[in-house]
This record gives sequence, C-alpha cells and structure tokens, in this order.
Amino acid sequence: MDFATILQVLDSTVRLATPLLLACLAGLFSERSGVIDIGLEGKMLIAAFASAAFAYYFSQNPVAGIGPIWMGLLMGVLASLAFSGLHGLASITFRGNQLISGVALNFLASGLSVLVAQSWFHEGGRTPSLPDEGRFDGIVLPGALGPADAEAAGRPLSELIAQANPIQQIYSELISGHSILVYVAFLMVPATWWVLFRTRFGLRLRAVGEAPEAVDTAGVSVTALRYGALVIAGVLCGLAGAYLATGLQAGFVREMTAGRGYIALAALIFAKWRPWYALMACLLFGFLQAIALRYQNIDLGAFTVPVQFMDALPYILTVVILAGFVGKAIPPRAGGDPYVKER
Repeated sequence: MDFATILQVLDSTVRLATPLLLACLAGLFSERSGVIDIGLEGKMLIAAFASAAFAYYFSQNPVAGIGPIWMGLLMGVLASLAFSGLHGLASITFRGNQLISGVALNFLASGLSVLVAQSWFHEGGRTPSLPDEGRFDGIVLPGALGPADAEAAGRPLSELIAQANPIQQIYSELISGHSILVYVAFLMVPATWWVLFRTRFGLRLRAVGEAPEAVDTAGVSVTALRYGALVIAGVLCGLAGAYLATGLQAGFVREMTAGRGYIALAALIFAKWRPWYALMACLLFGFLQAIALRYQNIDLGAFTVPVQFMDALPYILTVVILAGFVGKAIPPRAGGDPYVKER
C-alpha cells in the first residue's frame, strides 16, 4: 500500500467517522443525563430523509436569501428534535421504558421515511438525486490544493496532489476538502468535553445521570436537565443524518443509516462515556468501514474473500471489540431509570 493509498483510506475514514461521531456525542449527552437513547438510529434516519427531501424541494422552489442546503439542514434537525421530543415525552414525562421507546422510534423512522418518500416522490421510497446546490461542498482550506488549482494546471486534482510533497499531500488530501459538517463534528469533541467537565450545566447533567435525587434536593429540575440533554442529542443526530444525505451521499435511500446508530452506541460504550475516547472509537470504526469499502473480493490465492464478508466486517469487529477489549465499562448509575420526584 503506497502513501497515496494510505491517505485515501484515511480520508475515507474521516468522512465515514463523521456521522458516527455526531451520533456518539448525541448518545453521550443523553446517557450522561440518565436517558438511554437506543433511538439514535431512528433520529439519524428521519433527519436524513427530511434534509434530502427539503433540500430537493427548495432547490426546485428557491427561497430568497437562503440556500436549499441550509433549508434541508434545518428541516433535518427539526425532524430529529421532534423524535427527541417523543422520546422525552415517553421516557421522562410518562416514565416509560427508555429502551422500548428508543426501539419504537427506530421502527417509526424506518417506516415513516419510506412511506412519505414514496408518497412525495414516487421513486421506490427514495428521494431524487440532489443537485449541486442541494449538497454540502468540500471546503478548500488556505494553502491547500483544490479544484481551482487543478483547473489552472489542466490536470486532475489527484495527480496534482500525488506530485506534491508529503506535508502538502496530508494537508490537501486528509485535512482540507471536507464539508463544513465534518469540521463541526470534530470541533464538537472539545466543545462537548468543555461543556460536560468545565461548566455548571455539565456538572448538573452528570449529576442527574448518577444521583438525580441529589440534584432534585438542590432545587434543580431533573426533568428540565434531561430534556435539555435530549435537545442537544436531537440537534447532533440531525446534523449526522443531514450529513449522510447531503454530504456523504446525494439524496435519501431506504435504511441509509445502515446500523450507524447502533455502531455509535457501541462506540459510546467502547469510549466509556468520554468525548475524547469517543473520537478515537469512531475513527476506529470509520477506519474499519473504509477498509471494507476499498478492499472487496480480496484474492488470497486459494480462495477469494466474498464482498459480503467485507461488508459485514465492521459489524463483526464491533462485536469482537466490545466483547474482548472494552473491559469494565460502567454506565451512569441512574441510566434507564425514570425519576419519580419524592413528596
């Protein structure tokens, strides 16, 4: 494997890890507050559909001053927030089982997205392919090689980068050229750490996940804090779903999250509910997916590794890693338990 191939695999790792990272941080906020969020998958899926559907609609019916991609992003976040509200209503207000509520959201998003997509677009449960103005473009950072340089040189960008020095290759291929949501996802890691461990809100949020009765005794609303955590989780899942449909791909297709919400939960356990570890876990799972996508039908001489095995490899290794390498992962003590205010 040459240097250029390694950079391409790492570039794919960053892109594939982005929705996992956003969903993992969403689960981190939710579970730190004591609310188990199995519904990450459903919130990502409904956000992906809403962002793609409305980005396409507003590309055909422009709104003055607002690009279709931003309208799609807004609607994706709002759809995810609606699902977060349903989860909060069921598990916080009515004190229902949080696991069942999350699973119900996943089923609801799976069926609703396909049903509405078929009703609106009549394309087998998917949205039409998004035009360029309905997708997030890559941002060329200052000093990096980009499409403008390739056009000026009259050569493909990949060839231009391959002939640059190694530092320029890393900067242009691996660091530059991603959409804004990729940079937002990675900036959210230190932001999450700061909020959770350096602010009063974060202290109270972590306390609610460990001892909600103590927080209630101090005169702080347990319900408000848990709803606040779900709002943050809804926004992050909305960004993850929007990135899937308008950044990583060019439209919505049925079940396009492909279990990423569950992998994000696995990454959260692997990271032991800490943001920096979550970044490393998501990059690991993104790397496994990048390897599986790039190397398919591998010929080992005696036999050929089937493409189905390579597609399943990230999920297999997820189970192996969780079973054998996580060690003792202790979740927030009050996670999954509805809080009943003492009278």
